[in-house]
Amino acid sequence: MRRLWLLFAQAVTVVLALYFVYSAMRPDWPGLPGLGPRAPSLPAAGAARSALLNNAAPSPGSYRAAAAQAMPAVVNVLTTKAPRRKHPLTRDPFFKKFFGDRDRDGDEDDQSSLGSGVIVSPQGYILTNNHVVDAADEIQVVLADGRKAAAKVVGTDPETDLAVIKVDLDKLPVIVLGHAEQAKVGDVVLAIGNPFGVGQTVTMGIISALGRNNLHINNFENFIQTDAAINFGNSGGALIDTSGNLLGINSAIYSQTGGSVGIGFAIPVSTAKNVMDAIITSGHVVRGWIGVESQEITPELADSFGLKVQSGAIIAGVVRNGPADQGGMKPGDILLSVEGKTVNDTNDMLNLIAQLPPGEKATMRVLRKSRETDLAITVGKRPVSR
Repeated sequence: MRRLWLLFAQAVTVVLALYFVYSAMRPDWPGLPGLGPRAPSLPAAGAARSALLNNAAPSPGSYRAAAAQAMPAVVNVLTTKAPRRKHPLTRDPFFKKFFGDRDRDGDEDDQSSLGSGVIVSPQGYILTNNHVVDAADEIQVVLADGRKAAAKVVGTDPETDLAVIKVDLDKLPVIVLGHAEQAKVGDVVLAIGNPFGVGQTVTMGIISALGRNNLHINNFENFIQTDAAINFGNSGGALIDTSGNLLGINSAIYSQTGGSVGIGFAIPVSTAKNVMDAIITSGHVVRGWIGVESQEITPELADSFGLKVQSGAIIAGVVRNGPADQGGMKPGDILLSVEGKTVNDTNDMLNLIAQLPPGEKATMRVLRKSRETDLAITVGKRPVSR
């Protein structure tokens, strides 16, 4: 009897061992009652793995977090200019013979254009380019979430090509202002806008150069140059860093074809914020002015003036009875410093003087006939550029 019981126990042990081996090889085989749940099947494990992959952290080199943070605050700006009456000659039969009759009602068609903007305040203030909204009769803003609203111009600054517009909407996404002064050549940046009206688009590049000026785009220039693709419709959009913070307002490109060739320019956020604050406070930007015309110092001019250092700005002309004239500045003087700050070139001179408060006296050092002289000049208010 004991022998039979031993054989029975061995047989049961072998059967259970075979069952566990078989269930491991065939997880879809039903388990026996009372033995507890079997191991998860392969399809279930695959589903769990897919869920993990969907929630996984971005792969190295992805900037989707930065784009996701900034994109809701970048808007499309649509402007319309009302039709104007055509010149009477357009109705002349001789004129029509050569130029055709394209508009039978005698009016010009509505002119529409597009650009981009960046929401910088929960109150609805939007930074964009002056050339985007210049002379527009109607402005409409389209948000990334699909909302649309009419916008009004708060103020413009043609000399930096910046403008502030405003919409009345609730729960607006606001971009975080970055620190353009900490940006370096080689940093990765993203450009966000609405190129050619295709819809919101993100492009990537690096900072190619800093402090670009003498491009003759604006009167005051201190551009961030980037090779991130910027095209028609991107104007007024955002240039952001890899954390999604605003570094600049995309403004212009260098191109012989009209499309991006990898040379784009953005106005630093530091400049944009100063202009925006002034516009919101007073409706316009107030700058200092002394009434001079300047000229760069070339190596040839430096030799003729006997200058040891090729820095400063030559005063080529002085406005009669202007602040500089009344303060004793003369054509031929070389402006070396403004309020103790060195003038390296004409762009430096323009920026330093513009920062001076009108109505107050400023000390300016000039080189005249090989002698340095300090002049006290009462700063005037810079005339509004048209």
